[in-house]
Amino acid sequence: MIPYGKHYLDEDDIEAVVSQLRAGTLTQGGRIGEFEAAVAEYVGVKYAVAVTSGTAALHLACIAGGVGSGDIVVTSPNTFVASANCAPYVGATPQFADIDATSLNLDPGALAEKARALKKVRAVIPVHFGGLSCDMPAIKEIADRSGAAVIEDASHAIGGRHADDSWIGSCRYSDMTVFSFHPVKQITTGEGGMITTNSEPIYRELLRLRSHGINKGNDPFLCPDEAFTADAPNRWYYEMQELGFNYRLTEIQAALGLSQLKKLDRFVKRRRLLAERYDKVFEARPRGIRIGQPVGRDRSGHHLYIIRAPFGRDGAPSRNDYMRRLVELGIITQVHYIPVPLHPYYRNLGHSLKDLPVTRAYYGECLSVPLYFSLSDQEQEAVIEKLVDAFA
Repeated sequence: MIPYGKHYLDEDDIEAVVSQLRAGTLTQGGRIGEFEAAVAEYVGVKYAVAVTSGTAALHLACIAGGVGSGDIVVTSPNTFVASANCAPYVGATPQFADIDATSLNLDPGALAEKARALKKVRAVIPVHFGGLSCDMPAIKEIADRSGAAVIEDASHAIGGRHADDSWIGSCRYSDMTVFSFHPVKQITTGEGGMITTNSEPIYRELLRLRSHGINKGNDPFLCPDEAFTADAPNRWYYEMQELGFNYRLTEIQAALGLSQLKKLDRFVKRRRLLAERYDKVFEARPRGIRIGQPVGRDRSGHHLYIIRAPFGRDGAPSRNDYMRRLVELGIITQVHYIPVPLHPYYRNLGHSLKDLPVTRAYYGECLSVPLYFSLSDQEQEAVIEKLVDAFA
């Protein structure tokens, strides 16, 4: 079976993990700091904080961004539920602005209209869908007018660039950027995530939040009478300064991440080549199948390759039938995504696609097809042939 996405590990990755196991330090050692520093250097940002997942990263970013009870957070409906769930985690209300039909990212015009209607938005979470950067200068301008924090959800986008050629993760247009290292992403730590920022206060708060809210010497002690004996810090002492979580990445995961990061440019280059090969076929719209995200090939992180097709129209198979046929032919596809407002939790909160026509149209036509580093040319040729033939 050829999956829609797949991680790649080589002997260097395996040796990195084995070496860390032999070193004896499994958690809270120096490898995590090395991984954070390497990611920060790669994307050109001052600080990076590793956590257990992209979801954990979004959760902590909302807290560090000052989002709380009664606040409004605007994000894309075309994303995994975590991009929206981080708002109710902290007592805030998520709202959705429609996507752009070409980039499939948050439409700045729709965002501006939503911000005017809501009047008070505390944070905007643009999602770099498929690895392609949103129009961040426009989104930042809109957010600034509303006094809103900007948290980039770059779970798809490590290794990608903004339109001005700055790295996604540099936080040029945001307060924080969030990455995911899930196995189908460009690089993996098994599970894991990262938050980048240029703000030292945010950085220090993130360090506390990921470890139970506990201070271990990175910040001034709040109870000096307990912290010191004869002006010397007590060796056993630490403080829980706020309510935090256990969102710490392990040393083993950090070792794998460091090894994977060394290959990121090669991974993205290969993904881009595969995407361009798909483009050459689907720009001709064989049997009505067309390119789903036809822009940004030179700067995307290329997490996904999307096709759009007229499922169930003019004699074409339904999407479900088409996906079943492809499984029979050895190809696994996926839909990215079921729009967040359609999930029962969000329906029960009153959300729908009524005011999101572009998202509704996209959802009816989209399909993610195989794209990953180790997909061979021959495998891709077979995928293309079967994608076209099975649509009869």
